Amino acid sequence: MLFDLRGRGRRRTVQAVYLGLALLFGIGFVGFGVGVGGGGGGSPIEAIFGEKGGASSSSYGKQISSAEARTRKNPGEAAGWAALADARVHEANGSEFYDETKQQFTSQGKELLTKVADAWGRYVALNPSKPDVTVAQEMLRVFGEEGLNQPAAAVGVMQLVIAAKPPSAALYGRLAAYAYQAKNVRVGDLASQKTISLTPAAQRSKVEAELERIKKNPTGNPSNETYSGTTNGKAYTVKVGPKGEGTVVKTTTAPTKK
Repeated sequence: MLFDLRGRGRRRTVQAVYLGLALLFGIGFVGFGVGVGGGGGGSPIEAIFGEKGGASSSSYGKQISSAEARTRKNPGEAAGWAALADARVHEANGSEFYDETKQQFTSQGKELLTKVADAWGRYVALNPSKPDVTVAQEMLRVFGEEGLNQPAAAVGVMQLVIAAKPPSAALYGRLAAYAYQAKNVRVGDLASQKTISLTPAAQRSKVEAELERIKKNPTGNPSNETYSGTTNGKAYTVKVGPKGEGTVVKTTTAPTKK
């Protein structure tokens, strides 16, 4: 099945993409079970990406050592690899791995995320009957733009989550966004169709338009956008440059109002 991975098989800009969908879905991605859906308040961005833990990495050293010993002893035990991925991703929240000022992982952090991804890959390869959705949520941040920037891997994670959760427009909308970012148009289109079918009728046209916008500009990079507007009796078409500057590419006389 398309949305079943049980067989083998840039942060700010991306936030804008998902926030657009989140607003259309009522600020939530509640079906994903994070952020505001958990009843703890939180911002829309936290609702989409999950809240980054603030614990010191040192508190996870023993957990990592224990999980590593567990995987060496029982390399065929999926739960051990999930525990290792979980401990390593929490360690990555430490200041030596994540720069709060720049809101990005350090070079050491990227190296640690590679180890997280390796543990996750070993876990998925063992084809667990009930994938750990909590760890999967954490992996979306690992594979996101602020992390390893591997949208294709994020698509795989979302497919696992969807297989373990009741169908929802929020989940399929997020899958569509990741798929388009990964240039996997087929999966993106199918996920978009599913999103629209699960969206209340009154919101479908807006959600469809937002998904189409994401398909055309999956990273949310404004330099890919063209805008039109009317002022002082003239209609302008402006293209946004790579540094956010606008260049007028077309000027016409604005139609007169009748």
